[in-house]
Amino acid sequence: MNLHWISQDGKLLLGARIVRTFSYGFLSVILAIYLHLIGFNDILIGLVLTATLVNSVFFNLFSSAYADKIGRRKTLIIYAALMIISSIIFFVTDNYVALVIAALIGTINVTGSEVGAFLSLEQALLPQTVHDIKKRNSIFAIYNAVGTFALSAGVLLAGLPSLLHNYGIDQISAIKLLFLVYAACAVAVLAIYLVLSKNIEAKENAPKSGLGMKHVSKKSQGIIAKMSALFAVDSFGGGFVIQSIISFWFYTRFGADLSSLSYIFAIAGVLTAISYMASTRIASKIGLVNTMVFTHIPSNVLLIILAFAPSLSIAVALYFARMSLSQMDVPTRQSYLMGVVHENERVHAAVLTNTSRNISQAISPSLTGIIISTLSLSAPFVVGGVLKIAYDVGIFFSFRRIKPPEEL
Repeated sequence: MNLHWISQDGKLLLGARIVRTFSYGFLSVILAIYLHLIGFNDILIGLVLTATLVNSVFFNLFSSAYADKIGRRKTLIIYAALMIISSIIFFVTDNYVALVIAALIGTINVTGSEVGAFLSLEQALLPQTVHDIKKRNSIFAIYNAVGTFALSAGVLLAGLPSLLHNYGIDQISAIKLLFLVYAACAVAVLAIYLVLSKNIEAKENAPKSGLGMKHVSKKSQGIIAKMSALFAVDSFGGGFVIQSIISFWFYTRFGADLSSLSYIFAIAGVLTAISYMASTRIASKIGLVNTMVFTHIPSNVLLIILAFAPSLSIAVALYFARMSLSQMDVPTRQSYLMGVVHENERVHAAVLTNTSRNISQAISPSLTGIIISTLSLSAPFVVGGVLKIAYDVGIFFSFRRIKPPEEL
């Protein structure tokens, strides 16, 4: 693939995305299982997973208030350093309080896709790394595709504990080794950010840093407010079916081992990455909003059906079908938002919409533990699917008439 139209900074951001999501791949599969193995119950597992999402809320707000003040590059470096610290804590202790603290201060990601502080800043920076407005959709598709391919490769590494078990290493010790791999990936991400140029920084006429939308135009305020509300609904529903929970579901309901899970999520990741590239072509024909909605609704119907799968093979087939569609809205959603707001409003728009997503998604895993304990292991799939369909309907009727520049 010829990427001459992407600046050096853009290529560095793609590199950081690849390394980071590789580490998220195996972590999203093993974390809930690891916590279960060291004695945590369903509710405590849900609380730790929630803590990993709460940190995204805090750091997104930090980005909004301070990224343009202290520098976007420096902010990314800080986040990478915290990623290293949290991974080391998970390696050296299984104390519950320490793990919650690590989840709160670091950038532990367990969703199977990126929702954290890195995403908001990089999402705002990407359009600056291309000079042709028609390439904006493409850079977001590539950004998400390479991340998902890397995540799929990382997922395969989740099968390492099962392999090491055959050589006499117990599963808990083997999983702990993966936290060291996570730390190494964090060091590599830090190194990449250290060589970013000044071109990624805010321009002189950028709005001042600060929380809220007082530095954003009236038109953009309305768009961001509506999107934030709808994204909150989508993420609240998605929080019931993050990858760690789906991994735990396959593991508990059908007895799938870590090796099998690594292959399942790796294949699903490849299907998702292919769908990202396909979304660009679909959007060029029917528009970004239509692509977001009409690929997302079928995927959520499949999610609801998945809850009632009678066997592992059928469940895997339904899951693959869902993952072929469910993430097509991601690059289109990101590109659409960056297209309908002013260039200097992009950090604010990305941070505010992602913060609304993170806040709502941070609630769901704790509720998932309660729902599983009181209803059934599969009930979160139904709840999540219904909520996400409601989001699709809301997006269509709210934004079908608001077009990005290239669709006018």
